[in-house]
Amino acid sequence: MTPQDTSNDIENNSAPQSVLDSDSDSDSDSDTNNQAADSFDLSDIDIAAVTDPTNLPQPSRPPIKQATYKANATDFVVNEILPLEFTDEGEHLWLHIKKLGMNTAYLAKLLSEWADIPLRDVGYSGLKDRHAVTTQWFSLRIPKKQLPPTEFAPIDIGEHESVVILAQHWHNKKLNRGTHRANQFIITLRDIEFTNDDENTESTEQSLSTQQTAKQRVEEHLAHIGRTGVPNYFGPQRFGRQGNNVREALSLFARPAREPKPQPKKSKRKRAPREQNTMELSAARSLIFNEILAARVRDGSWNTGLAGEVFNLDGSGSIFTSEEIDDTLRARMSSGDIHPTAVLWGTGNDKVSGSAAALENEVVQHSPLLMQLATGLEQRDIKAQRRPLRLPIEQLSWEWSDEQILVLSFTLTTGSFATSVLASLVQQMDS
Repeated sequence: MTPQDTSNDIENNSAPQSVLDSDSDSDSDSDTNNQAADSFDLSDIDIAAVTDPTNLPQPSRPPIKQATYKANATDFVVNEILPLEFTDEGEHLWLHIKKLGMNTAYLAKLLSEWADIPLRDVGYSGLKDRHAVTTQWFSLRIPKKQLPPTEFAPIDIGEHESVVILAQHWHNKKLNRGTHRANQFIITLRDIEFTNDDENTESTEQSLSTQQTAKQRVEEHLAHIGRTGVPNYFGPQRFGRQGNNVREALSLFARPAREPKPQPKKSKRKRAPREQNTMELSAARSLIFNEILAARVRDGSWNTGLAGEVFNLDGSGSIFTSEEIDDTLRARMSSGDIHPTAVLWGTGNDKVSGSAAALENEVVQHSPLLMQLATGLEQRDIKAQRRPLRLPIEQLSWEWSDEQILVLSFTLTTGSFATSVLASLVQQMDS
């Protein structure tokens, strides 16, 4: 094993084949793959299907066939976990806010108008869902601590929108993006229809017995993923409505990359600022990652590792490489101490090797769409990073409100998606 201190690098049943699978022979050489990418036609690919999480494979069959979530905003609750000791001095006013029916960026705008400060002086750690009840922190840089004469009570919000300040503290630092450690989710699933292995129930007594067995399978599944985690897929919100962020990425990559502006010799900046198309670039990397993870779920290596693997130390950004998988690594993976990773595509993907590297390259080269996205990222000099393939679930608990309503509570680290947990549990989610 070769340890590396790279703290900035982290950000099987029969499964369906990828919707990106090519019809060409898998033994085709790289020249053929490059030609396929050059002749790529967007109309050949259903982008909405490509970015639909229900098309991604799971390690085992979800025990719930169908369920509804977000029937009401209160069915999806997100609480930001940001452990911090405030200095109670300084010019940054931190507000703990509970909001309903509005997104984070819009609330930041309302706060800047109320405090009469530039929007850049409003800080928050992460974006929270609009169609949910969420709590999160904001910071406002208020020179000389001169608060507005009126309390924050916006009037230009919709009938189903609300904002409540839960707490406030003065602090000597601005709240920066990515500061919070995790998010707690409380999710209510309604109208549950169980996966039924016995379609020939003949009596009410048998029906009740079948339902109890189905609920038991759900609870066994929850207990299992609470121990082992779930595939760390990017959720559909990363790709936009009907996958529009991926379409925008393809349009972006069809245009020549902008040349970096030369920097003065005495400039402290090493390079020109990166091209500002964050959503498109992120969607491109996320789609490639999801397809590599899907391949790892199919071959069963997503939580067991491959030769040449890059491992992530749980709860940190540290990674290390290993040419072979030995008993010590297997024990550490089994305990959840380390996780296999896959690439967030870009230049300099040189840490991975062996079978792990071969799989990543094969997945991309097999798909003209992924080839085009990968090439576009490389041309814009986006640096490769690693992301864990496995998503641990912390403090998972559940409660049945009735026979068809299940309330889940769990905590996930920043940068992961609650939809990954739901996809492991439910085959078809309706909202």
